[in-house]
Amino acid sequence: MAVSSSGIVAALTAAALATVGYLAHQASQTLPAGLGRSQAGGAAPAAGVSKPPPQARKDPAALPDGSGKGARVVYSLRGDRVWLVGGDEAVTRTFKVAPSTVDPSLGSYSVTSRSNAVTGSDGVPVEHVVRFTNVDGVVIGFSAAVNASPPARAPKARTGGIRESRADGEAMWTFATIGRKVVVVR
Repeated sequence: MAVSSSGIVAALTAAALATVGYLAHQASQTLPAGLGRSQAGGAAPAAGVSKPPPQARKDPAALPDGSGKGARVVYSLRGDRVWLVGGDEAVTRTFKVAPSTVDPSLGSYSVTSRSNAVTGSDGVPVEHVVRFTNVDGVVIGFSAAVNASPPARAPKARTGGIRESRADGEAMWTFATIGRKVVVVR
């Protein structure tokens, strides 16, 4: 039985297409949320295609699990986000922040001091400063730039100011009084 060269080419092409299709499917299953796929109004997954795990679908603005109980400020290092949580466990406000160059360790702290207006460690005038710890001599706290500028990110500068918008800074100032719990999570 003789096999024609066009038959061999057809078989190799089919095998190559099947391999590429399989690899594309595998890659699509590990694609981070929001990359390459429509999030709103997207098509339902095809039959046999598994959904991403529940933690991948979780709302990034949702209060992190394990962030404690009671009235507190929750700061996520990974998400660069803050939640102001009332004593009834209701989130009263959540917002994105610009991190400092020095991160606090994970754990629970208390607000230790506050300043209405000072000059930040990056030389920018800031307001509504709420401090809660220090790391190797660098004071860590939340603040808002008076001119709404982002923090200066000098590669060798060690700064502890976690920058928020002026509106968010005002909300933090009202909520995070001396002694208020601050929980830092991953």
